[in-house]
Amino acid sequence: MRLDVVTIFPEYLEPLNVSLVGKARARGQLQVGVHDLRNWTYDRHNTVDDTPYGGGPGMVMKTEPWGDALDEVLADGYEAGAHGPVLVVPTPSGRPFTQELAVELSERPWLVFTPARYEGIDRRVVDEYATRMPVYEVSIGDYVLAGGEAAVLVVTEAVARLLPGVLGNAESHRDDSFAPGTMANLLEGPVHTKPPVWRGRGIPEVLLSGHHGRIARWRRDEALRRTTAHRPDLIERTVPAAFDKKDREMLSILGWAPDPEGERYGRFWRRVEDVEE
Repeated sequence: MRLDVVTIFPEYLEPLNVSLVGKARARGQLQVGVHDLRNWTYDRHNTVDDTPYGGGPGMVMKTEPWGDALDEVLADGYEAGAHGPVLVVPTPSGRPFTQELAVELSERPWLVFTPARYEGIDRRVVDEYATRMPVYEVSIGDYVLAGGEAAVLVVTEAVARLLPGVLGNAESHRDDSFAPGTMANLLEGPVHTKPPVWRGRGIPEVLLSGHHGRIARWRRDEALRRTTAHRPDLIERTVPAAFDKKDREMLSILGWAPDPEGERYGRFWRRVEDVEE
């Protein structure tokens, strides 16, 4: 996979040289280019922003530097043999960045990121490149940052760890929170390691049993318990068919049941009585 990032703060992307992403780069599994947007400005102040049409506070990033930068980065990529680029625009007004979207992006050969500052990039830039390639406008959460570079780091790490050979154990991400399949709408439960007792605190006996079926069931129950506690919205939007008999029993203990009116909406709902504390 090839990644290109155009930014006015190249130094912000230094973490791409460490941890799993840095190792993937060193092994040649990931090619990363970080480009300073100010290299495509042509005035002595290296201006990348201007006042917004229509008035209002803040500044808007200009079309010319972004257009020239993206044209050159894309041309260099094509010359280097890359193809199938997609533009990834970090923005709080984008679609939520999820594990499902991370999987989708991990299947793309070339991602070009445009982290903005100020009030964002002139909309015409996104509209222009949407005529040339797929555009993903993504949000990493319901909050606003000073710039999109942190979001680039989040998306890159989430995507890179899904690439073949990046994780030491190829199965490591199978049971992650939100992983496609049985964990699609669940949070991963608690994990433990040695020693068996720490500061008077032991670990669940089932983890020492060696009984793989019981351990798998315990982990599934703990995932359900954690999800209902921290992200009940995930349970509410999961189709009941995704839960087996044992899942339903645990959900009942936790105070959840199918829609009382014949599963009219095909979802589980929280009961308000007979709930285990």
